[in-house]
Amino acid sequence: MVFNLPVLLTWLRIAFIPLLVFLFYLDRPWAPLAAATLFGIAGVTDWADGYLARLWQQESRFGAFLDPVADKLIVAVALILLVERETNVWITLATAIIIGREIVISALREWMAESGNRSKVAVAFIGKLKTTAQIIALIFLLYNQDLFGIFPLREWGMVALAVATVLTVWSMVQYLRSAFKD
Repeated sequence: MVFNLPVLLTWLRIAFIPLLVFLFYLDRPWAPLAAATLFGIAGVTDWADGYLARLWQQESRFGAFLDPVADKLIVAVALILLVERETNVWITLATAIIIGREIVISALREWMAESGNRSKVAVAFIGKLKTTAQIIALIFLLYNQDLFGIFPLREWGMVALAVATVLTVWSMVQYLRSAFKD
């Protein structure tokens, strides 16, 4: 197993998951901000681990495997927490679509790798946009309060979640087309 800073940042995202759950359920006035901040830090580590691995030439097969696993885990947990709190059909539907897409694309990548065509389903720019929209949506929805009493972050989070859901479907269609082209 490879141990370097990029891989450790990826492990950190996984380690944040129980803390995120704890903060989400903690009955303190500062807990929503702490949960949202922790998720935001996780989002920054998602960018930083790949950037540093490329910069320092520390890319590894293990890091390439673990990074998307860490991303999917923390996003899925955050979405499940929101579904439990909200009992809102739109959040539940978005969660089902986002988690379902991740399962489909993970299976597709595994299948394509086994058939020697993994490059056909490499990460695309649309996937990066989807991830960015998800991170923004989840930060806002985890915080679930107006910022300074005037900026409706919850509503902006719902809009960002809708955008992320549309990008999720769009990126899945693109991945499936790429995989089955020719």
